[in-house]
Amino acid sequence: MQDGSLLDAREEQTYRLLVGLSAARAAELAEVAELPQHEADEVLQRLQAKGLVTVQAADEPVFSPLPPDVAFGTTLLRRQESLEAARKTVAALSEEFRASASRRDAHHLVEVIVGATTLRERLRDLQNAAREEILWFCRANPLAMQGADNTEEYGALSRGVRYRAIYERALIETPGELDSISEGVSWGEEARVLPTLPVRLAIVDRSTAICPLVRDDENLGEPSAAIINRGELLDALLALFESYWELATPVRLQPDDDQPVEGLDDSERLLLSLLVAGVPDKSIATQLGISRRTVQRRLDRLMALAGVDTRTGLAFQAAKRDWL
Repeated sequence: MQDGSLLDAREEQTYRLLVGLSAARAAELAEVAELPQHEADEVLQRLQAKGLVTVQAADEPVFSPLPPDVAFGTTLLRRQESLEAARKTVAALSEEFRASASRRDAHHLVEVIVGATTLRERLRDLQNAAREEILWFCRANPLAMQGADNTEEYGALSRGVRYRAIYERALIETPGELDSISEGVSWGEEARVLPTLPVRLAIVDRSTAICPLVRDDENLGEPSAAIINRGELLDALLALFESYWELATPVRLQPDDDQPVEGLDDSERLLLSLLVAGVPDKSIATQLGISRRTVQRRLDRLMALAGVDTRTGLAFQAAKRDWL
């Protein structure tokens, strides 16, 4: 799939129905899925090509589902290897720079800054100067600037700068951070969530990046970071960001067209985003200022609205109905 998904919505729906039926003829599946016969035939052929369906030859073929972990195992492994290769590329380029810095004049490519205050001011300056786009990897335990302190973002969004931010799940669970993220989303920020991120990173207008020089677990006093200008290292960081962006789960308060969706209010849409992102019920309750029982009750309402009785089904329906 061009968007990076393994199955489109029709394929996933058909496969789930086939799993529930255990086995079925094309005509039976078309009736259950409420599809024209020719569309059911096409979807089954695509599922068979992807290794998700087997066919028993008879007077009329009978289709049976196959395990998805076997069918997609190689694909997922290749994607994981691609991400790991991107991470190694960044590490190798960074090491190459440090090894050769004493032998060449690279001040125009990389500038080193030291200290939380200096780093914070440079982040503010870069955002104030941004004209097109800012990309963020936001890890837990910020080194220089808490989300609530980043007021420059609102000014940049107001003048048309696009913000894309990926947050670590642990940061989402930190008290007060979700309110800051929600505020940014309400101003137009595009926010997504992943369980972990490989590095702290900010990229402005695809021309300048800020990236720490040492790992979080190396306590060397004041934080230090590199200001990276156009070059192969910046290209690698951009590729790293885009690869993680494709895998991350969106955080949404309103759909893209800003129209209400089937009776969902803002808090329910945010709750659904956090659920799909894998945030535990306890953390969802804390961040939304409600009890775990209320979280469960709201999830029950969303499942009823979606016509399902499991959280997995709710996540599927949320994707199918474009709630996220």
